[in-house]
Amino acid sequence: MVRSDVAINLLYLALLLASCGYAFTLGGGPERIGMAIVAANAVLSFVAVSAPPVRFQGAEIGIFAVDVAAFLGFALLALFAERFWTIWVSALLGLGVIGHLAMLLRPEVIPWAYAVVLSIWSYPILMLIAAGTYNHRRRMKLNGADPSWTRSSGPPGPTRPAPGPTP
Repeated sequence: MVRSDVAINLLYLALLLASCGYAFTLGGGPERIGMAIVAANAVLSFVAVSAPPVRFQGAEIGIFAVDVAAFLGFALLALFAERFWTIWVSALLGLGVIGHLAMLLRPEVIPWAYAVVLSIWSYPILMLIAAGTYNHRRRMKLNGADPSWTRSSGPPGPTRPAPGPTP
């Protein structure tokens, strides 16, 4: 019989691999970069987690560092990408960082609750990136193009005249 935590981890791994395949083959730049951040976060969190007897009994400093890096990576992505989903993913990663801070400030937090607060956001993040990839493909089909990045340098583009009568 498979333990429930192993089954949940296998389910997440399957969804992660499917989302990676989808984003890397059909997504634009922001979707690919975002999925790379999520995949790296998953691998590094697996490496950084404490050994089973003490797992989540106190603040997981290694996972905290990995989650802060992922949050900062997504915050930068959200600043430059022409995608709304990046803001939502940044917010969800921020909630995980807040969960770490709660454990640092109040170590008596129940270990199970701490683990859930850190991991519960993983599934919606995968769904948001998949939805972002789907919307990217839809915009490509409808418009023939889908700009990935905010124009942040160079001369301003042409301006349109204000509606109404011209003097």
